[in-house]
Amino acid sequence: MSTPEVTESSLRAAVRELLAEHDPVRTPVAEFLGARYDAGLAWIHFPEGLGGRAAPRSLQQAVNDEFAAAGAPTLDPGRHGIGLGMAAPTLLAFGDAEIHRRFLRPLWTGEEVWCQLFSEPGAGSDLAALGTRAVRDGDSWVVDGQKVWTSLAHEAQWAILVTRSDPSVPKHRGMTYFVCDMTAPGVEVRPLRQATGEAEFNEVFLTGVRIPDSRRLGEVGDGWRVAQTTLMNERVAIGGSAVPREGGLIGTVARTWRERPELRTPGLQDSLLRLWVDAEAARLTGERLRQQLAAGQPGPEGSAAKLAFARLNQQISGLELELLGGEGLVYDDWTFRRPSHPSMEGGTPGYRYLRTKGNSIEGGTSEILRNIIAERVLGLPQEIRVDKDVAWKDLPR
Repeated sequence: MSTPEVTESSLRAAVRELLAEHDPVRTPVAEFLGARYDAGLAWIHFPEGLGGRAAPRSLQQAVNDEFAAAGAPTLDPGRHGIGLGMAAPTLLAFGDAEIHRRFLRPLWTGEEVWCQLFSEPGAGSDLAALGTRAVRDGDSWVVDGQKVWTSLAHEAQWAILVTRSDPSVPKHRGMTYFVCDMTAPGVEVRPLRQATGEAEFNEVFLTGVRIPDSRRLGEVGDGWRVAQTTLMNERVAIGGSAVPREGGLIGTVARTWRERPELRTPGLQDSLLRLWVDAEAARLTGERLRQQLAAGQPGPEGSAAKLAFARLNQQISGLELELLGGEGLVYDDWTFRRPSHPSMEGGTPGYRYLRTKGNSIEGGTSEILRNIIAERVLGLPQEIRVDKDVAWKDLPR
């Protein structure tokens, strides 16, 4: 018997049925989101039984709109963005049935927080140069190394981890990708205090950490390909997230401009209008990118969205300080803290100015993203790379 076609009307009806059975206001958040997952109304393009209905991704917005209109709860993207936007699509694409069963539902409901163990102090912007070592030992792997700039490692129960499993082959080969238990013996998380005063990021030391082979994603030595799935989704999540007109930092500066006419000058007005237009163009481009994503898989275009996101945030936060003058330089709280819900739009103008400096590093540096855009989007000649065919162990360090 053929499966009934999933349509927008059938999905909206399914949402209304779920809302009738689970009051979105009175039902605990995890319970409500669990019911949504079980009904196949989480990621509707995921397979049945894994939070979806194998439906066209383009229908997701209709489902989201129905839940939003009812005031249904959602997860905080600052706390769960890595899990929802990066880990989930990677787990689906490369995990087996047991990994799907174990991890996807608690990830969706927010019962488990995820982090990303990619960057390393010795690799810089070149992820493929990483050196965290994974050695096979029977049915397990023993991992030793150091990761850095790990958001929410102090809160996470699980991590997506890429390692060097074979140093005798070129750097883009010989990498293997795992799911790592952040509570396992040998995992040490240390805070990295930022210019803002908080420690949103961490460095993570892995010493003799044992990971079962059953928590490997993809084939041994194929970690680079798995990581590309994560990175493409990450850049779309950072640079292409849905925002309303005047959402984000441009809205903050625009409100100050309207409420404080005494601060206005012709020069500042020109700067604000130019950035407002740039922000609106980026917003509409992000909407188009999400529509393309709904039709298939994320591509390198996400790098352009993320690059624009970083540049705009830094320019807008700089304009905000220029608009406020000395008032904007007041920094009200330098207390060391480890936030569970980092937000770039919170805090003072001084905080926003300092925090946006990290936008051109996190999620892929702006320099690397420009290379991706040039080579993969514009089709320009590739940068000369003398290390592509050299074994990782023979690379200078």
